[in-house]
Order: sequence, then structure tokens, then C-alpha cells
Amino acid sequence: MSEKIVTVELKQRQDYRFDVDFGPGIPGLTTDEPPPLGTGMGPTPVQLLCAAVGNCLSDSLLFALRKFKQNPEPLRASVTGEVGRNAEGRVRVLKITAIMHLGVPAGQLEHLDRVLGQFEAFCTVTQSVGQGIPIELQVLDSTGQRLK
Repeated sequence: MSEKIVTVELKQRQDYRFDVDFGPGIPGLTTDEPPPLGTGMGPTPVQLLCAAVGNCLSDSLLFALRKFKQNPEPLRASVTGEVGRNAEGRVRVLKITAIMHLGVPAGQLEHLDRVLGQFEAFCTVTQSVGQGIPIELQVLDSTGQRLK
């Protein structure tokens, strides 16, 4: 049984360019494909997918740390989608790599091991997308030390 229904409306503006309406009070955006199909006037569907994964992971990590009254800000994320052909020769997102950056050194955060061991499991988008696309996750602190 679903807990919530999310609806997004898309309206074609021209060729592969669409206006995306997220609902009342939320700014919309324009999407597009890069040339030669489109004109590159907005993010592509693959970029939106990467943004959704990165945003959800960032939210989950921040929530988990704040639960322990920790301040990891400013968080950053870099998400890369590897696009290529599958066994049938169709273009697909083959892999997503997300690198999360904490805004402080790891030593300034309490309960970090516990947070790093569980925050990913609470990320709705990443867990859903990960059922079909492999997702590699790394977490670094502000000094560049790899924590996960």
C-alpha cells in the first residue's frame, strides 16, 4: 500500500524541450536533450536522475547526522552517471557513482561510524534506483579522507 503519490507534469515546449511542473509553490524547470536531438537548454533525464540520487543521499546523510545533533555542513555531492549500451545494444545508465563530501573533518563528528553504516538504507531514491542500476557510494570528510 502506498503512503504517498507524487505527480510531476511535463509539457512539451519544442522538440525535446519540456517544461516540468512540480506543483503549486515549487519552481519549475525546463529539460532538454543535448544536440543533435535537442538544444541543450536544460538538464537531461540522466542528469535529473543523478541529481535525484545525490539529493536523496545528501538528505539522508544530513538527517542521520543531525539526529545525533552533529553539524557536517556544508555538504557537497558529485554524482556521475555512466551511460553506454547494454547487451541488446540499447543506451542505458549502466552505473551511478556518488561521492559525498562532508564540510568538516571526520574527527569533529560523533557517532559517524554508526551514521555511515546506515544512512544509505534510508535513501528512498537511491534504494529504488539501485534495484536496477548499480550505485557506488563514497563518503569523504573535508580533508579528503575516505570514510566509506
